[in-house]
Amino acid sequence: MPVNTETYTTRLQVRPDDIDMFGHVHSSRYMDFVLAARFEQMERCYRMSMQEFLDHNLGWYLSAAELRFLRPLKMGDFMDVQTRIVEMGTASVRVEFTILLSASGKTSCKGWAEYVLVDVKSGRSKSIPDWIIQRYSLPDDSIS
Repeated sequence: MPVNTETYTTRLQVRPDDIDMFGHVHSSRYMDFVLAARFEQMERCYRMSMQEFLDHNLGWYLSAAELRFLRPLKMGDFMDVQTRIVEMGTASVRVEFTILLSASGKTSCKGWAEYVLVDVKSGRSKSIPDWIIQRYSLPDDSIS
């Protein structure tokens, strides 16, 4: 089954605790925004919450990421965090993301993140089970 590469969007707002001493969002917070968006999108778009993974003793660990900062986010800014799965491996998924300034539609940050599925109890990577692959895949009738 081909992976669902549809782009999903979550709107977030910059909060006071996101701001650094230079008056804009600290670079470390951008990955937090991506994780918050993915958390929300897992339930809304893929119909499987993180609780469902935990119920199966599974979790997604960040294994690698690349971020490109283009425009700063500032206090009170709204952003649209767009993500899409671009690749699924045996035990991992690669997600591309773009963080857009909602007011202008201009890109603030873009990049990718790779997540590895792990058994929460052992902390070891685990092959992605078929039931997860099916949720991340396009239905057969959507292929043309």
